[in-house]
Amino acid sequence: MSWWNYAPKPSVSEVRARAAREAQRLAKRRAKTGRKTSAVVIDGRTIARTFWGKAWCENLESYRDYEYRLPRGRSYVRNGAVLDLEIRPGSIAAVVSGTSLYDVEIKIKPVAAAHWSRIKTRCAGQIGSLIELLEGRLSDQVLQIVTHREQGLFPKPAEIEMTCSCPDWATMCKHVAAVMYGVGARFDQEPQLLFTLRKVDHEDLITQAATVEVSRRSGRKTLESEDLGSVFGVELAASPPAARSRVKKAARKSPAPSKAKARGRRQPLRRGKSA
Repeated sequence: MSWWNYAPKPSVSEVRARAAREAQRLAKRRAKTGRKTSAVVIDGRTIARTFWGKAWCENLESYRDYEYRLPRGRSYVRNGAVLDLEIRPGSIAAVVSGTSLYDVEIKIKPVAAAHWSRIKTRCAGQIGSLIELLEGRLSDQVLQIVTHREQGLFPKPAEIEMTCSCPDWATMCKHVAAVMYGVGARFDQEPQLLFTLRKVDHEDLITQAATVEVSRRSGRKTLESEDLGSVFGVELAASPPAARSRVKKAARKSPAPSKAKARGRRQPLRRGKSA
C-alpha cells in the first residue's frame, strides 16, 4: 500500500472541533430520552488539580502495564474527547470521540470488607471531619494509608476489567486511557465518587474516628471515677460533673483528728522525782 493512501493525522484544533460537534449530537440524542451528558472538560493541560484527582492519576501511572497507552489517553482527554462519563458503584461508563464514537465500560471490583475494615482502623481518630476528608486536608499518615498502592483505596490492575467498542485489541486502548484520566478529573469536582466506585461509605471513616474518640474519653472518665471513688469512699453513680463535685466536698469535709479523741488517748506514765 502506498504512503498516500494513509489519511494525514488531524491537528489538535481539528480533533477538538470534531469532539465538540460530536458532543452536541450526543447531547441532542440523549435529551430525547430525558438523559443528560456529562463531558469531561479540562482547562489547560493539567488534568487533575486536587488531592484526590492527582492521587488517582499518579496511582494509574505507577503501573507499567499501562504506561504505553497513557500518553494517547492524556491527549484525548485534554482535547475534550470524553463526551460523557458516569461513575457508578463498581463501574464506569463513558462515550469517547475518536474516528467514530466509542462506548467504554470499566468494571472495578469493590473494596473487600476486611480490607475496608483495616483502612478504617488505621485511620481511626485521625480524620477531623467529612470536609477535611473530601478536601484532602489530612495528615501525612492518613494520606499514606488511603493512597497506598497495595493497601489503599485505589484499584489494582487485577481488579479492573476494561472494554471498548473500538477495533483496538489492546487491554487498555487510548479511549479507555482517556476515560481513566477523566475519572481523575471528575474526582476534582466530586471526590466522594471514589468511595461510590469502590462501594464503600466515606462517612464510615468519620464515624470510626468519632467512636474511637468517645471510647477513649469514656475510658478515661471511668478510670478517674473509679480511682477517686476508692480514695474517698464515695459512690460515683451520678454524672461526672456531679460526681467530681461530691468528691471535692468529701475531700474538704474530711475532719482532722479531734481534741477529744486526742485527750482520750492513753498517755505515757511520767515518773515522779524520787523522795
